[in-house]
Amino acid sequence: MIVVIVVLLTCFAVPAAAQGQAEVAAQFVAVRSSEFDATDKGIGVRFTWLPSRLVGADAEVNFFPNDFGGRAPFSSSRSEGLFGVTVGPRIGPLRPFAKLRPGFLNFRGQPTVCILIFPPPLSCQLGGRTLFALDAGGGVELSAGARAVIRVDAGDRMLKYPGPSFRTGGVISQEDFYSHDFRFSAGAGVRF
Repeated sequence: MIVVIVVLLTCFAVPAAAQGQAEVAAQFVAVRSSEFDATDKGIGVRFTWLPSRLVGADAEVNFFPNDFGGRAPFSSSRSEGLFGVTVGPRIGPLRPFAKLRPGFLNFRGQPTVCILIFPPPLSCQLGGRTLFALDAGGGVELSAGARAVIRVDAGDRMLKYPGPSFRTGGVISQEDFYSHDFRFSAGAGVRF
Protein backbone atom coordinates (compact mmCIF):
# COMPACT_ATOMS: atom_id res chain seq x y z
CA MET A 1 0.00 0.00 0.00
CA ILE A 2 2.78 2.45 0.90
CA VAL A 3 4.54 1.76 -2.43
CA VAL A 4 1.35 2.69 -4.32
CA ILE A 5 1.05 5.91 -2.32
CA VAL A 6 4.68 6.84 -3.03
CA VAL A 7 4.14 6.29 -6.77
CA LEU A 8 0.96 8.41 -6.74
CA LEU A 9 2.60 11.20 -4.77
CA THR A 10 5.55 11.20 -7.18
CA CYS A 11 3.18 11.44 -10.17
CA PHE A 12 1.46 14.48 -8.64
CA ALA A 13 4.76 16.03 -7.55
CA VAL A 14 5.99 16.83 -11.08
CA PRO A 15 3.06 19.16 -11.96
CA ALA A 16 3.12 20.66 -8.45
CA ALA A 17 6.81 21.49 -8.74
CA ALA A 18 6.07 23.59 -11.82
CA GLN A 19 3.89 25.88 -9.67
CA GLY A 20 6.18 26.07 -6.60
CA GLN A 21 8.51 23.74 -4.75
CA ALA A 22 7.58 20.17 -3.86
CA GLU A 23 9.13 17.64 -1.49
CA VAL A 24 8.86 13.88 -1.15
CA ALA A 25 10.32 12.33 2.01
CA ALA A 26 10.51 9.11 3.99
CA GLN A 27 10.10 9.39 7.74
CA PHE A 28 10.14 7.67 11.11
CA VAL A 29 7.17 8.36 13.43
CA ALA A 30 6.76 7.73 17.17
CA VAL A 31 3.53 8.38 19.08
CA ARG A 32 3.04 8.15 22.85
CA SER A 33 -0.59 7.14 23.51
CA SER A 34 -2.00 8.78 26.63
CA GLU A 35 -5.08 6.54 26.57
CA PHE A 36 -3.20 3.23 26.47
CA ASP A 37 0.10 4.30 28.08
CA ALA A 38 2.13 2.85 25.19
CA THR A 39 4.48 4.07 22.46
CA ASP A 40 3.74 3.25 18.81
CA LYS A 41 6.54 3.40 16.19
CA GLY A 42 6.15 3.41 12.43
CA ILE A 43 7.39 4.56 9.04
CA GLY A 44 5.80 6.63 6.33
CA VAL A 45 5.99 8.97 3.37
CA ARG A 46 5.27 12.68 3.18
CA PHE A 47 4.54 14.94 0.23
CA THR A 48 4.76 18.70 0.74
CA TRP A 49 3.92 21.40 -1.77
CA LEU A 50 5.27 24.89 -1.02
CA PRO A 51 3.31 27.34 -3.21
CA SER A 52 4.96 30.29 -1.41
CA ARG A 53 7.87 30.92 0.94
CA LEU A 54 5.48 31.05 3.93
CA VAL A 55 2.82 28.34 3.38
CA GLY A 56 3.06 24.61 2.69
CA ALA A 57 0.47 21.90 2.08
CA ASP A 58 1.24 18.48 3.60
CA ALA A 59 -0.04 15.00 2.87
CA GLU A 60 1.46 12.07 4.73
CA VAL A 61 0.67 8.41 5.23
CA ASN A 62 2.27 6.33 7.98
CA PHE A 63 2.16 2.64 8.85
CA PHE A 64 2.60 1.22 12.36
CA PRO A 65 3.30 -2.53 11.85
CA ASN A 66 3.49 -3.83 15.45
CA ASP A 67 0.81 -5.14 17.78
CA PHE A 68 -0.66 -2.47 20.04
CA GLY A 69 -2.43 -2.68 23.37
CA GLY A 70 0.00 -4.00 25.98
CA ARG A 71 -0.15 -7.60 27.23
CA ALA A 72 -3.39 -8.26 25.33
CA PRO A 73 -2.96 -6.51 21.96
CA PHE A 74 -6.19 -5.43 20.27
CA SER A 75 -4.67 -4.03 17.06
CA SER A 76 -2.27 -5.90 14.79
CA SER A 77 -1.26 -2.72 12.92
CA ARG A 78 -2.38 0.84 12.30
CA SER A 79 -2.33 3.27 9.38
CA GLU A 80 -2.44 7.04 9.71
CA GLY A 81 -3.14 9.75 7.16
CA LEU A 82 -2.73 13.47 7.85
CA PHE A 83 -3.49 16.29 5.40
CA GLY A 84 -3.12 19.99 6.18
CA VAL A 85 -0.98 23.12 6.23
CA THR A 86 2.32 24.34 7.57
CA VAL A 87 3.06 28.05 8.05
CA GLY A 88 6.51 29.48 8.65
CA PRO A 89 9.17 31.73 7.10
CA ARG A 90 12.34 30.52 5.43
CA ILE A 91 15.39 31.87 7.31
CA GLY A 92 18.43 30.90 5.28
CA PRO A 93 18.53 27.07 5.14
CA LEU A 94 16.00 26.76 8.02
CA ARG A 95 12.22 26.90 7.95
CA PRO A 96 10.59 26.80 11.40
CA PHE A 97 6.85 26.18 11.05
CA ALA A 98 3.55 25.59 12.81
CA LYS A 99 1.26 22.85 11.50
CA LEU A 100 -2.41 21.90 11.64
CA ARG A 101 -3.43 18.68 9.90
CA PRO A 102 -6.68 16.75 10.21
CA GLY A 103 -6.76 13.11 9.19
CA PHE A 104 -7.44 9.58 10.42
CA LEU A 105 -6.01 6.63 12.31
CA ASN A 106 -7.18 3.15 11.33
CA PHE A 107 -6.87 0.22 13.75
CA ARG A 108 -6.56 -3.16 12.06
CA GLY A 109 -8.32 -5.83 14.05
CA GLN A 110 -6.94 -8.76 15.91
CA PRO A 111 -8.93 -11.48 17.67
CA THR A 112 -9.63 -10.17 21.17
CA VAL A 113 -11.62 -11.76 23.95
CA CYS A 114 -13.94 -9.08 25.33
CA ILE A 115 -16.17 -9.26 28.34
CA LEU A 116 -19.87 -8.59 27.77
CA ILE A 117 -20.48 -5.48 29.83
CA PHE A 118 -21.96 -2.10 29.09
CA PRO A 119 -20.28 0.14 28.31
CA PRO A 120 -17.72 -2.09 26.60
CA PRO A 121 -13.98 -1.60 27.15
CA LEU A 122 -12.54 0.92 24.69
CA SER A 123 -10.05 -1.61 23.31
CA CYS A 124 -12.97 -3.90 22.32
CA GLN A 125 -14.40 -1.14 20.10
CA LEU A 126 -11.28 -0.27 18.10
CA GLY A 127 -10.44 -3.35 16.00
CA GLY A 128 -11.11 -2.42 12.35
CA ARG A 129 -12.28 1.09 13.26
CA THR A 130 -11.09 4.41 11.79
CA LEU A 131 -10.85 7.40 14.14
CA PHE A 132 -10.70 11.12 13.39
CA ALA A 133 -7.24 12.58 14.14
CA LEU A 134 -6.00 16.15 14.39
CA ASP A 135 -2.26 16.90 14.51
CA ALA A 136 -1.27 20.34 15.84
CA GLY A 137 2.28 21.39 16.57
CA GLY A 138 5.40 22.58 14.84
CA GLY A 139 8.80 21.69 13.57
CA VAL A 140 11.83 22.75 11.63
CA GLU A 141 12.96 21.97 8.11
CA LEU A 142 16.60 22.15 7.05
CA SER A 143 17.68 22.50 3.42
CA ALA A 144 20.78 20.34 3.10
CA GLY A 145 22.15 21.38 -0.27
CA ALA A 146 20.19 22.30 -3.38
CA ARG A 147 17.71 19.40 -3.27
CA ALA A 148 18.00 17.50 0.03
CA VAL A 149 15.73 18.35 2.96
CA ILE A 150 15.65 17.14 6.57
CA ARG A 151 12.55 17.71 8.71
CA VAL A 152 11.72 17.17 12.39
CA ASP A 153 8.15 17.63 13.76
CA ALA A 154 6.58 17.39 17.20
CA GLY A 155 3.05 17.97 18.32
CA ASP A 156 -0.22 16.86 19.82
CA ARG A 157 -2.20 14.22 17.93
CA MET A 158 -5.78 14.35 19.15
CA LEU A 159 -7.84 11.20 18.55
CA LYS A 160 -11.63 11.11 18.80
CA TYR A 161 -12.56 7.86 20.57
CA PRO A 162 -16.09 6.43 20.58
CA GLY A 163 -18.38 6.45 23.58
CA PRO A 164 -19.93 5.09 25.59
CA SER A 165 -16.88 3.15 26.63
CA PHE A 166 -14.99 1.87 29.63
CA ARG A 167 -11.63 3.62 29.33
CA THR A 168 -8.21 2.58 30.53
CA GLY A 169 -7.82 3.45 34.20
CA GLY A 170 -11.44 2.61 35.06
CA VAL A 171 -13.04 5.80 33.73
CA ILE A 172 -16.43 5.52 32.00
CA SER A 173 -17.11 7.93 29.13
CA GLN A 174 -20.75 8.24 28.12
CA GLU A 175 -19.94 10.38 25.07
CA ASP A 176 -17.24 10.40 22.40
CA PHE A 177 -14.02 11.90 23.78
CA TYR A 178 -10.60 13.14 22.63
CA SER A 179 -7.27 11.92 23.91
CA HIS A 180 -4.00 13.79 23.45
CA ASP A 181 -0.94 11.89 22.23
CA PHE A 182 2.60 13.24 21.88
CA ARG A 183 3.67 12.69 18.25
CA PHE A 184 7.25 12.99 16.89
CA SER A 185 8.50 12.47 13.34
CA ALA A 186 11.87 12.83 11.63
CA GLY A 187 12.59 12.34 7.96
CA ALA A 188 14.65 13.15 4.93
CA GLY A 189 13.76 13.65 1.32
CA VAL A 190 14.22 15.53 -1.93
CA ARG A 191 12.93 18.90 -3.07
CA PHE A 192 12.21 19.63 -6.73
